[in-house]
Amino acid sequence: MNKKELIEKIASKAGLKKSEAERALAAFEEAVIEALKAGDKVTLVGFGTFSVSERKERKGRNPQTGEEIIIPATKTPKFSAGKLLKDSVK
Repeated sequence: MNKKELIEKIASKAGLKKSEAERALAAFEEAVIEALKAGDKVTLVGFGTFSVSERKERKGRNPQTGEEIIIPATKTPKFSAGKLLKDSVK
C-alpha cells in the first residue's frame, strides 16, 4: 500500500473526503517528526512507538579502495510495533 492508497483507505473508513484524509495524514506525519526532533517518543498504545535511536561512531571501509574510514555518529528514527499490531499480523 502506498501513500495514495492509504489516504483513500483512511477517507473511506473515517467518512472523510480524500483531501481531508490527506491533511490529517500530513498533520500526523508532521507531529511525529516534530516530536522526534525534540527527542520525545510517540506512543500509540497497542499500535507502536516511534522513537530516535543513536548510532555510535564506528570504523568502516571504503569498498572501492579498502581504505579504513570513520563513520560518524548519527541519530535515526525507529518504530517498535505494539502488541495489538503484532497479534493482528499473526
